[in-house]
Order: sequence, then C-alpha cells, then structure tokens
Amino acid sequence: MSEADDSTRRLPVMEKPPAEPGRPGSATAYAPESGAGGRAGRFWSRRRTPAALLALMLIGGAGLLLYDVSAVRAGRPAMHWRHVAAHDLATRPLDSIWIKVLSGVVMAIGLWLIILALTPGLRSLLSMRRGSPQVKAGLERDAAALVLRDRAMEVAGVQSVHIRVKRARVKVRARSHFRELDDVRTDLDSAMAAGISGLGLASRPRLSVRVLRPAGKG
Repeated sequence: MSEADDSTRRLPVMEKPPAEPGRPGSATAYAPESGAGGRAGRFWSRRRTPAALLALMLIGGAGLLLYDVSAVRAGRPAMHWRHVAAHDLATRPLDSIWIKVLSGVVMAIGLWLIILALTPGLRSLLSMRRGSPQVKAGLERDAAALVLRDRAMEVAGVQSVHIRVKRARVKVRARSHFRELDDVRTDLDSAMAAGISGLGLASRPRLSVRVLRPAGKG
C-alpha cells in the first residue's frame, strides 16, 4: 500500500507569482516603461525605384559618353548629338526658353532626390512602442483605423463612422441616429482614447471627434 500511495502522491508544482503592475501579465494591463526599449524612430524606405532609375540613367549616360570618346580616340567622327550639343552650348543665349526649361527640370529632379534622401518615407507605417532594443514594430494606418472603427461602432448611438489615422492626428467623423449628440460624443471620446492607447503607438496622436445627425434627422 505504501508503494501505491507514493506513486499517486501529488507532485509539487511551481506557482506563478501574480503579475506586477505595468508588466506584461496581460495584454490590457501592459504599459511599457518609457525609454525601456530605446527611442522608436520612423521606418526608412529603401527607395529602390528612384535609386534604380537614377542608376540606370547614370549608367546609360556614362556608357554612351565613354563609347563616343573611345570612338573619337580611335579616329572615328563624334556622334551627331555631341556636335549639336556643343554648337547649342556655344551659340544659344542663357535666357533662351529651352535653357530655362531644361534648368528647371534638372533642378526639380535634384530637389526631388534631396527630399528622398532626407525623409524617411513609409508614411503609411506607424512606429509602435519598443519593449526591447532588438525589436522594432510598426502598424499600418489602415489597420489602426479598422481597429478604432470597430471600437467606435460599439458605442451606443453610432450609426456610421469614418476614421482617418495620421501620424499626429486621428480624425473621427460619426453619425448618430439616436441619443443626445453630447452623450454620444463623450462616450466616443472615451472609446477612442482607450483604443488609441491600446494600439501601442510610440507617439500618441491627437484626437479629433465630430458627431452629426444623418441627413433628414433632427
């Protein structure tokens, strides 16, 4: 009997300690410490398309010029476009309309490339709070708007809602078919504030809420 009792004896287990406030014990109670994972900067685009176009233009122009210079060194005449370009540069005045147009186009392309080099891009991706320096997460603006829209539709009195999520502002435009507009707006403010906090964004956007009656309602 003693052997049977030993085989069925309850084994000791390790009990989990209760989750501390501010720790990831649950998804709703999780509030990461500020600066715990480092600064969450924006995501930078790799700019593959502009870089590829610029590289192709430079390779094509350099290859054509190198071929023409090599042909001239080999005793062949220069290409026609070089004669035309040299003649135009020597005879055409600087206030010519074509010179101005070409200069404007080149300046616009250069300004565009400078802006691409200095701006991160990926405006549709919102940076989320970093809980670890090794992890950097992002949230699509359309996905954030969809989550907030589901929360807004749970508010009593909301018939339809349109939400636009930007980097610095969340615009909520709702239509209410019953209840007082002030009551609906108050509940919608609370629901949207809780929803924005639940998104876990690195920077909290400002909230703008507007509630109207549908057409034909008083």
